[in-house]
Amino acid sequence: MLEEIAGISTDEAKKILMDNLIEEAKQNAAKLINSITEDAKNEASKKAKNIILTAIQQSGIDMAIESTVSVVTLPSDDMKGRIIGREGRNIRAFEIVTGVDVIVDDTPGSIILSAFDPLRREIARLVMEKLVADGRIHPGRIEDMYEKVKEEIKEYLRELGEQALLECGVHGIHSDLMYLLGKLRFRTSFGQSVLQHSKEVSIITGIMAAELGLDINLAKRAGIMHDIGRALERTTDSNHAQAGFELVKKYNEHPVVLNAIAAHHGDIEANSPISVLVQTANEISSNRPGARREVIQKFIRRLKQMEAIAESFDGVRHSYAIQAGKEIRIIVSHEKVEDSMLNQFVKDIAQKIQDEIEYPGQIKVVVIREFRGIDYA
Repeated sequence: MLEEIAGISTDEAKKILMDNLIEEAKQNAAKLINSITEDAKNEASKKAKNIILTAIQQSGIDMAIESTVSVVTLPSDDMKGRIIGREGRNIRAFEIVTGVDVIVDDTPGSIILSAFDPLRREIARLVMEKLVADGRIHPGRIEDMYEKVKEEIKEYLRELGEQALLECGVHGIHSDLMYLLGKLRFRTSFGQSVLQHSKEVSIITGIMAAELGLDINLAKRAGIMHDIGRALERTTDSNHAQAGFELVKKYNEHPVVLNAIAAHHGDIEANSPISVLVQTANEISSNRPGARREVIQKFIRRLKQMEAIAESFDGVRHSYAIQAGKEIRIIVSHEKVEDSMLNQFVKDIAQKIQDEIEYPGQIKVVVIREFRGIDYA
C-alpha cells in the first residue's frame, strides 16, 4: 500500500533513506572534523608557545655586543714611548706584522688596538701584553712574539671549543671541529659573538626537544654546530650554511645534524623535527632584544619608513616612531576618522607595517583621535 501511495518501490525508498542518512552523517562528520581541527590548532599553538617560553626562560647565556677595539693596560706612561720607538719604527712594525691599528693618545696608562677582525685583534692584544711584560720592544722581537702567539692561539681556540661543548653537554666532536667552534668566539654577526649565539641555540634546542620527546643530545649537537660555517675564511652570511654542511659532512656527522646546518636559514627543506627546532632557536637567539647591534642607517631608515606608511592613510595628521622603533603613535583628524573606525583603522596600519617592513620583535601601533575645543575670552 505504501509503495502504491508513494509511487516507489521498497528498494528505492531504502536507497533514498540511505542517501539522506549518508549526507547527514557527512555533514555532521565535517562539522566534527572542523571542530577537532580548530581545537587542535588552538591547543598546538598554546603548547608551542609554552615550549618556547620554557626554553627561553631556562637559557641564561649572557649576550655582549663585541666592539672593534681592545684596550691594553700599561704599567706606566713611559712605556708609550718605547711602544712608539725611535721615529715610530716600533709602532709601524707592530701594525704591519699584526694588521691592527695602534692608537696612542693622552689616556693615562693604556693604549687602544683597533681592527674589525676580532681574532686578529685578540692576537695583537696578546702580543702587545707580552711585549710590555718583557720590556724588550723592537721590530725583530715583535715578529718573533707574533709567531709565538699565533701558535699558542690555536690551542686556546681548541680549549674554547671544548669548554663550549662541555657547557652544552655535547660529546664526541672531532678535535678539528672543536678548534673551529672555538674560532667562533672571534667571529661576529651584527656584533653578536657567534660562539655565544651557538651555545644559546644548542641549549634552547635541547630544552624544546625534551618537551617534545625528541633526542636531546642530537638536538644539542645540531644546535651547537649550526653556524660552524662562519668559522671558515671567505664565507659570507649567504653561504655559511652550505659551507658548514660541506665541512661537517667530511667528519661523518649524523644526517640530522647535517640537515639542521644546511636548513637553518631555510635554504633547503628541513627533513626532521630537530632541524625545525634549530631554525626556531636560531631566530629566538638572533632577534631577542640586545642580542645584535643594528646599523644606525638601517635603523633610521626603518623609523622613517614606519612613519611614511602611517601617513599614507587618509586622515592621519602626524605620526611619531618612539621607544627605539618599538612603538608608533599616530594622531588622526577627528573630522575624517570616527571613533567607530579606530579599531579597523589601527589594524590596517599594523598589517601594512607587517607586510612592508622587516623588523625584530613587535611594533606597537597606537592611534589617537583627539578633539580639542579652543576659545578665547
